[in-house]
Amino acid sequence: MASGNSFFDDFRSKSEVMDTAKSDDMSDVIEYVNDPAHIARKPSLAVSKSVRELLECPVCLNAMYPPIHQCSNGHTLCSGCKPQVHNRCPTCRHELGNIRCLALEKVAASLELPCQYQSFGCVGIFPYYNKLNHEIGCAYRPYNCPYAGSECTVIGDISYLVDHLKDDHKVDMHNGNTFNHRYVKSNPHEVENATWMLTVFSCFGQYFCLHFEAFQLGMAPVYIAFLRFMGDENDAKKYCYSLEVGGNGRKITWQGEPRSIRDGHNKVRDSFDGLIIQRNMALFFSGGDRKELKLRVTGRIWKEQ
Repeated sequence: MASGNSFFDDFRSKSEVMDTAKSDDMSDVIEYVNDPAHIARKPSLAVSKSVRELLECPVCLNAMYPPIHQCSNGHTLCSGCKPQVHNRCPTCRHELGNIRCLALEKVAASLELPCQYQSFGCVGIFPYYNKLNHEIGCAYRPYNCPYAGSECTVIGDISYLVDHLKDDHKVDMHNGNTFNHRYVKSNPHEVENATWMLTVFSCFGQYFCLHFEAFQLGMAPVYIAFLRFMGDENDAKKYCYSLEVGGNGRKITWQGEPRSIRDGHNKVRDSFDGLIIQRNMALFFSGGDRKELKLRVTGRIWKEQ
């Protein structure tokens, strides 16, 4: 139920989806929905477009959850947007007050809707107030592109993202569970949070992303290498990997579990969950006049028994 009204547009960028699991006001409605006796006798309603539009907040355009507010003229608004409109109805500009639209909340409680990830394979049908909680952890929800060198907004399933990485980002693709990579940079003193390398490995019927990059750790420039699993967290825990870097008779090793690509690249990097090499140590490993970075990173991936 889109609108060209600029009053609505001012708030959409600030709106938040309400967390149904944390709303005390929803408890009475949720108990009503989850009552087995009620579910057994509840009619299966075909949800028309007009009904969905009734449950759409006119400001943020998200689905509304209790408490659903209304003005004296009956215009509704979600609880997340109410504080942002300064107690004025965004439709008619009348004062909102604290009127709750119980009738619309009960209509919502009678609805059953498909998961929004139906096109990705989810066949579940859920009560309106349970749908959002399901979608937060739905196994079929798409993944974000794991490429960290640009603000890529592509989403999809794993096979789609593998093709996308290969065709659009020109990422190196390798088969096998061992690797031996050499990273060279002519001016290692220029560290600007730049992503240097992403390599995708195919092994054990799965795909893994090896990241290697430079970034600032406080005031200190460092390099980090880490592995991410192209799949969910529970499957990622079935695998381990090791990394090793060295030179001049010294070496540093790292071993751990790959993180799922459900965890964003920055989240993994900023938690320092990988092999971290300080720049002075990296230049020592590189040898020579310390004016060029030459690092060789080796490693392997294995499946836990």
